[in-house]
Amino acid sequence: MIYRIRHITHYEYEKPVTLCYNRAYLLPRDTEYQSCSDSRIQISPAYTLGQQRSDYFGNKAYFFSLEQPHRELKIDVTTEIRVHESKYARECELDLDFGNTCGQALVALQESRELAVLEAREFVLNSPMIKTAASLREYARSSFASNRPLLSAVRELTQRIYTDFTYDPESTSIATPLDEVLRNKRGVCQDFAHLAIGCLRSLGFPARYVSGYLETLPPPGQEKLVGSDASHAWFAVFSPGEGWFEFDPTNNNMPAEHHITTAWGRDYGDVSPLKGVFFDGGKSQKLTVSVDVSRVQN
Repeated sequence: MIYRIRHITHYEYEKPVTLCYNRAYLLPRDTEYQSCSDSRIQISPAYTLGQQRSDYFGNKAYFFSLEQPHRELKIDVTTEIRVHESKYARECELDLDFGNTCGQALVALQESRELAVLEAREFVLNSPMIKTAASLREYARSSFASNRPLLSAVRELTQRIYTDFTYDPESTSIATPLDEVLRNKRGVCQDFAHLAIGCLRSLGFPARYVSGYLETLPPPGQEKLVGSDASHAWFAVFSPGEGWFEFDPTNNNMPAEHHITTAWGRDYGDVSPLKGVFFDGGKSQKLTVSVDVSRVQN
């Protein structure tokens, strides 16, 4: 499957911005299941400095600055990416009732000296936006019996979040704490990914946040609307000796051919699509975002 992704971010400011510095995670990374063949970044007005770097987690981070007054900022990113068949064949072939039990995974995480395990253990620690808590542990505990296969337990947690929580874009912001999301049982994909990660870390399992895109398909007989796709978020859990496995609680599935990974980290703050600082600009700004994920070749 080959996709072409176009992600446009457009800021309009009340007054001229005199200077801004930005970091963007808008370039999908290469993974075992996908490879990026071409990416183009267009920024207007013309930026003064721009550089792509690989961050701590191996993501493609793009840094740029504008050092002249501007009332608008537009970042237009087009990427062509191939999603390999092995990614979506995995969901059909994977039997989640085998593999490490929850108890075996916890023992291996403590005792193993394998590099992959040692690297994964940092994803058990608290991060700026996800703190372990007794309430998260209690919510998840019933799914994680010691003798139950870990991936089966995580799949059940994914389904429980999908069933118990309501998708509501008006209910939260990026700053909404997890205890409020858990109490109100409402949120968006970022909240549900954070919630699952918080539950897993509270039980001692490594989990990381994954950002990317999700292709949306129109109802039968209708054309797809331009800009109707969106950035998306899900999570991955680590099982010693088996690797990382991804789950999407917003859609109650394991990411497959419609999911395209941009970056991963401890939480949303590590991989937000665009983050920066600007000077002046007045008291208000308008942000519009348009995302299109189109199939180039099946």
